[in-house]
Amino acid sequence: MNNPLTQQATGLTVAPASLEEWNLVAEWCVGEGWNPGTGDVAAFHPTDPGGFFLGRIDGRPVSAVSVVNYGDRYAFLGFYLVVPEERGRGLGLATWRAAFPHAGDRLVGLDAVPAQEATYRRSGFVSVHGTVRWAGRPRRTGRPGPGTVPVTGEQLAAIAAYDRHCFPADRPAFLGRWLTAPGHRAFVRLDEGRITGYGAIRPSQDGHRIGPLFADTRADAEALFDSLTAHLGDEEEVAVDMPEPQTAAAALAEERGLVAQFPTTRMYTGPAPEVRAERVFGVTSLELG
Repeated sequence: MNNPLTQQATGLTVAPASLEEWNLVAEWCVGEGWNPGTGDVAAFHPTDPGGFFLGRIDGRPVSAVSVVNYGDRYAFLGFYLVVPEERGRGLGLATWRAAFPHAGDRLVGLDAVPAQEATYRRSGFVSVHGTVRWAGRPRRTGRPGPGTVPVTGEQLAAIAAYDRHCFPADRPAFLGRWLTAPGHRAFVRLDEGRITGYGAIRPSQDGHRIGPLFADTRADAEALFDSLTAHLGDEEEVAVDMPEPQTAAAALAEERGLVAQFPTTRMYTGPAPEVRAERVFGVTSLELG
C-alpha cells in the first residue's frame, strides 16, 4: 500500500511508518508491559519497511499494526495497538483492514493475547498451539555451556540454513542484523562442526529476552541457555516465549528457575507451516514470529 487510506467515519488515516516513526510504537509497547527489546525496532523494520502501519487522526498517531512479509509465501502480524484513550471507537479494526492487504495471498501468522483470540478467529485465523512466557532470575552456572561458541559472521549462512527448519521462511538478512546487533549476544552449539542449535539474548525494558532458542535436543538447549545467561548478574531477569507443545522447553525453564507468566496463542490464516517444531525451545519474538 503506497498511498494513505482514510476511514471517513473516524477521520483515521493509515499509512506505512518509517523506522523513526515506529520508535513511538515501541514506547507504546513499554506502556502495555510487553517488555520489548531495547533495539528491536532497528532489527525489525528493515525486514519489510512497507509493512509497519500507523493510524493517525489529524496527524496524531493513535493506532498501529505490522504485517511483515517474509518472501512471497509467509507473513506475520504483530504490534496491534490503539492508544488507551482512543479505544472502543473501532480504530484498531480500521487500521487492521487498511494494513492487512499488504500480505497479499501469503499465509499469515500471529501470536494472540487471550483477550483478542476471538477477534482474530472472526478474521479467519485458526488457533494452532499455545505459547507461554517464562521469566524470572535464572539459576545460572556462571559459565558457557559445553560445545557452544559465540556466533561469528562466518557462521551466519549455516545458521540461516538451520533456522529455515525452525521458522516458516528464509530470513538471512534479518538474522544478520539480529545476531550481531549492539547488545545482542548469540551462541551456536556445534557437534564435530555440525550445528545442533543456536540462540540469542538481548537487553529489554525489564531485564533480558531470549529468542530464538532453537536446538536439536534439550541438552543442546540447556547448553545454549547457560551460555546466553552466563554474563548476567544475580538480580537480572530473563524472559523467553516457549511453545506449549514443546514440553522439554517448559522443563528446562522450570529447572533454571523461571516461572510461567502469561500465555499467547499462535494462529494462522491457513494450515500451519511445516517446521521442526521439536527444535523450537523459544520463539524469536511475539511481534515478528
